[in-house]
Amino acid sequence: MKTLKTLFIAALTFVSAATFAQESRPMHEVYSMMVFNFVKYVQWPEQDKAGDFVIAVVGNNDIYNTLNSWYAGKAKGAKTYVIKKFNSAAEITDCQVVFIDKSKSGEFESINNKVKGKGTLVVTDRNGLGSKGSCINFKTVDEKLRFELNQQAINASNLKVSGSLSSMAILI
Repeated sequence: MKTLKTLFIAALTFVSAATFAQESRPMHEVYSMMVFNFVKYVQWPEQDKAGDFVIAVVGNNDIYNTLNSWYAGKAKGAKTYVIKKFNSAAEITDCQVVFIDKSKSGEFESINNKVKGKGTLVVTDRNGLGSKGSCINFKTVDEKLRFELNQQAINASNLKVSGSLSSMAILI
């Protein structure tokens, strides 16, 4: 019962923080906070090894700059957050998270194929990409930013997602 209560409180906090943030912050900050918060609810293979925890951004300078200024160099267990900016699929190197902005959604398949099965959480921002294999896809519902979670894509990426994140998502 205590675990259920904790999960409920965590879910409520995440959703209310995201809703509040949308009303009072620029959208690139909201996206940055949500991408960073997704990391807290995902388990990566070999996540306890030391090294870098890389969050890659493809196509959005504002999100890259915000993630970089807020989180770069901070510790994530034995790892350190590193934020990288890529302009195309060809530039993508090993990363734990890749955010593909809607301006670069035409490269989704190339990027997704490049990171498939490598323990990379693919986060997108274009209608339809959730069902095409993105792990998490942002979606606007009733003028509020929400997110879709594709459990099949999560499994194919060798990742595990906590039940509290799943409970907040639109499951596809």
